[in-house]
Amino acid sequence: MSAFTTDRAFSGFSVDDLDAARSFYADTLGLDVETNAMGFLEIRLASGGGILVYGKPDHTPASFTVLNFPVDDIDAAVDELRERGIETKIYPDDLFSSDDRGIVRGGGRGPDIAWFRDPAGNVIAVLQA
Repeated sequence: MSAFTTDRAFSGFSVDDLDAARSFYADTLGLDVETNAMGFLEIRLASGGGILVYGKPDHTPASFTVLNFPVDDIDAAVDELRERGIETKIYPDDLFSSDDRGIVRGGGRGPDIAWFRDPAGNVIAVLQA
């Protein structure tokens, strides 16, 4: 196929408050966030990719992780997130057994991972890469 290409593909998700999302993603997480011509947010990643964040009046938080950040040191990443006021223990231990900081240790079955939420309730993760 020559008309269908993947070189400019991007993902997106909704939020209920674009101003709160901008503040969280730009100020709290330190990501490169721009407003596009339609008034939506574009998160620019160092890899060259991008994520579209759009406002939706009847937004319902996704029931899955919408954004994953691989990190070299999950403990250090969780420490930084918590220093910025982000709660990383969002699931009860009967669902995902984790330490008191919310890190689920993979134990060889997967990566160490910690989840947190954006202001709209969407789930984001940091995971040991």
